[in-house]
Amino acid sequence: MVIFLTVLATIFIAEMGDKTQLLLVAMAGKYKIPHILTGTWLATIVLNLLAVGLGAALGNYLDMRVIKTVAGIAFFWFAYGALRDEGEEEEEKEMKHNLGPVLAIFGSFFIGELGDKTQLSGITLAANYADHSVMNVVYVFLGCTLGLILADLIGLIVGVVLKSKVPTGILNKISFAVFAVFGVLSFREAMALIFGAGSTAALGGWIAITTVFVICCLCGTYCERKRRAGK
Repeated sequence: MVIFLTVLATIFIAEMGDKTQLLLVAMAGKYKIPHILTGTWLATIVLNLLAVGLGAALGNYLDMRVIKTVAGIAFFWFAYGALRDEGEEEEEKEMKHNLGPVLAIFGSFFIGELGDKTQLSGITLAANYADHSVMNVVYVFLGCTLGLILADLIGLIVGVVLKSKVPTGILNKISFAVFAVFGVLSFREAMALIFGAGSTAALGGWIAITTVFVICCLCGTYCERKRRAGK
């Protein structure tokens, strides 16, 4: 129990103010609560299985350049989706297959948390407390999972409160901003890993990718407004 509570408290503190908390605030304005809970809890379980069971071994083989690039693409995709949702009717949203949002949330949360400080904390805690004991491994896994869930529930509650108080259009803009910022930051880290931190190539690649994203958003917004005006 001491191991369980220690791990839970450590992971809870490590997750406070993390990007996945802010992602849940954004997701609350875009998806239904059951979809968010299902997607994030599944991702949490898988992430902690990796961290506690295989994380230490896989850490030597995971290429962070690929992870950060994929994360940037995912965040930009969700940001663009938040813009398009602004003009989408509620009935159209209801027709979407339930599995789609769950998979989207799972992928976004999983990629956002993979290799993050919280997962690295889980790997470290597993190494410190495992002691070749199956029960200790179980306690570490349960502590990591519950700590992550409790911390991210705070972000979800904030998102639900905002959803009930803030008009949908403004909430979509907030969601867009959150996803876009994390996309930009992920690509900055990816370019630094690929070309070297502080290099001209890294800065140029980051600016080019961000510019393309901004242009796509502007074009998408323009086309969406024309489509709505033509109805």
